[in-house]
Amino acid sequence: MWRESLGAAMEPLEPEPVADLGMDSFLEKFQGRSYSGRFHEDQWEEEFEKIPLFMKKAPSEIDPMKNPDLACLQSIIFDDERSPEEQAKIYKNEGNDYFKEKDYKKAVTSYTEGLKKKCADPDLNAVLHTNRAAAQYYMGNFRSALNDAMAARKRKPCHLKAIVRGALCHLELKNYAEAVNWCDDGLQINAREKTLLEVRAKADKLKRIEQRDMRKAKLKEKKEQNASKALLQAVKARNVKLVSEAASDEEDSASAGLCKLLDRLNLQNPYGARLSMDDQGRLSWPVLFLYPEYAQSDFISAFHEDSRFIDHLVEMFDELPPWDLERKYYPGNLEVYFEDEEREELYQVPPKSTLRQVLQHPRCFVKDLTPSFLVCVESSPFSRNYFRVRNVQ
Repeated sequence: MWRESLGAAMEPLEPEPVADLGMDSFLEKFQGRSYSGRFHEDQWEEEFEKIPLFMKKAPSEIDPMKNPDLACLQSIIFDDERSPEEQAKIYKNEGNDYFKEKDYKKAVTSYTEGLKKKCADPDLNAVLHTNRAAAQYYMGNFRSALNDAMAARKRKPCHLKAIVRGALCHLELKNYAEAVNWCDDGLQINAREKTLLEVRAKADKLKRIEQRDMRKAKLKEKKEQNASKALLQAVKARNVKLVSEAASDEEDSASAGLCKLLDRLNLQNPYGARLSMDDQGRLSWPVLFLYPEYAQSDFISAFHEDSRFIDHLVEMFDELPPWDLERKYYPGNLEVYFEDEEREELYQVPPKSTLRQVLQHPRCFVKDLTPSFLVCVESSPFSRNYFRVRNVQ
């Protein structure tokens, strides 16, 4: 009897026909339908890039519609229910990750977000400022980096990394004295800090060079001022009248005007020439010769005051210029004039007179410390027409 009972117990249960029919109908619903979220073999790399775990680089802006998984993770990480300290630490760590990837712009953004949380931990805020200073430094924003280093020291005066970063910024900004001071502050905390020792040595050397260059510049400026004063005295001693002096009766004003002219001439003159004086106290002037018939000109950078006009004409017209097609510009055939602009008069210059003699003429005024003269061919048709409508003395 017991065998029959055991055999009956071991017999497998047959599934009910109704259950099979229910499973078949359930599977039939999926036949011919594809899963919308499945991977495509030909786009598997793009598909994996959408999964946060396999992303090689996170997007700069997270769109919940395009990256719902990443947006979900972000909302979990930056949960507003966390304390300001916790959120600031999360942004600090995020910024550190960006910094390691040398994405300094994003690192600055993360550290800034951490500071916006305004947590009550001064050490954490000092770290955020220091780290942002480092990111700004590597972006070349030395002034912003220095401001962060100063803010970090305000919250934590003995923060060595902030002191190091500030010293580096001062060095880049050429504030060598401040760089030395920051290094001294840091070396009081750690006398063996390698970076501070190197920065201090470099800054101290550059500071000494800067001070030396400043002394040289002051000596040069003083020398130029003395030379300008000597020129001023020499011009006055010769009774040479300048346009600035003719416009003012006050001697102090005239002297100041001449000094300004002396300073401007070296910059304005296209030939780089200016009034000069030799060791014997004799002047050489930059002189301009104008040839109105052909709209040509000659510039003499140093016309010695004791030189005669005829000597310069002989040298200039030793060979006829290419614009003198009629071959009439030779020294013995030329006339030289200077113009009195105030009276609109022309005065003829004797060829054998010196420049000094001409400049001392009562109606000769020198404009911009560069005497100018008109040169024409004697008795030429152009000269007769040119001087017919002008007052020649």
